[in-house]
Amino acid sequence: MSEKTIQIYTDGACKSNPGPGGWGAIILYPDRPPHQINGGEKNTTNNQMELTAVIKALETIQKSTDKIVLFTDSKYVKEGITNWLDKWKNNNWKTSLNSPVKNHLLWQHLDVCAKNLDIQWEWVKGHADNQWNEAADKLACSAVPCIDTQVEKNIEKLPIDDPDAIHIFTAIAFSAKNKSGAWTAYLRYKTHTKSISGTMENTSSNQLHICSAIGGLQLVKKKYPIHLYTLSDYLKDGASMWIRKWHRNNWKTKEGEPVKHKELWISLQQLTNTYQIQWHRISKKSLPREMKMIKDMAKKII
Repeated sequence: MSEKTIQIYTDGACKSNPGPGGWGAIILYPDRPPHQINGGEKNTTNNQMELTAVIKALETIQKSTDKIVLFTDSKYVKEGITNWLDKWKNNNWKTSLNSPVKNHLLWQHLDVCAKNLDIQWEWVKGHADNQWNEAADKLACSAVPCIDTQVEKNIEKLPIDDPDAIHIFTAIAFSAKNKSGAWTAYLRYKTHTKSISGTMENTSSNQLHICSAIGGLQLVKKKYPIHLYTLSDYLKDGASMWIRKWHRNNWKTKEGEPVKHKELWISLQQLTNTYQIQWHRISKKSLPREMKMIKDMAKKII
């Protein structure tokens, strides 16, 4: 290897597949000690963890101008990035059989991460006494979370696989210090997807959550049932319980105070009156993959 080459070893692990999983990566710099990173998710697949390991490693070295050699024991990752990715993109994220590409959000994220880096992709056989591949495997396995029965029940209750509904995932990133932030929304209906985002100055997290819901609903073009997912109790309760009472009370609270963010709530009400919407408050302990992806997007544009 050249003295200026960065080597990366990645691996993913998953119990039950799907189930709780972990990812790990080791970055070998030419001029400093190895850097190890890992993480886990409570409802995932092995392929998703393999992809996540690569994404997280490349995010760590985004500003590098050195040559990178990335080793993975996943032929799914190796073949996907070197042979299939361009074809999927040209075919609107469908396979040669015209089926939706699995894990397309992760593939899109990986495509962005790898775009400006000089990467040589290598496959290495797993569990074959390769020091760094074995180390990445241990990192991934150690990051697999223990999941309790209640969390599993919460995951199963989410209707994210409802085939007849539109699914809208919303998220924000907020800096309390600067009073600025970003909101994002991601729409999925069968194989069709759309996303939207925005930034705001002199704002609050509550305003951003309302804007994310407005933005997501503005993407809807047909009157199918909608599941809208949020991390905000304020948004869920406001949209599903309070908003009609506020309207009837001339946009005042039960204490007689003016409703905060009135104009945003009015805009949201106009959209909610148009569609059949079920609101879902998501636990941070069991985020759907789409929610994690757009939350990361919001953090990047803040």
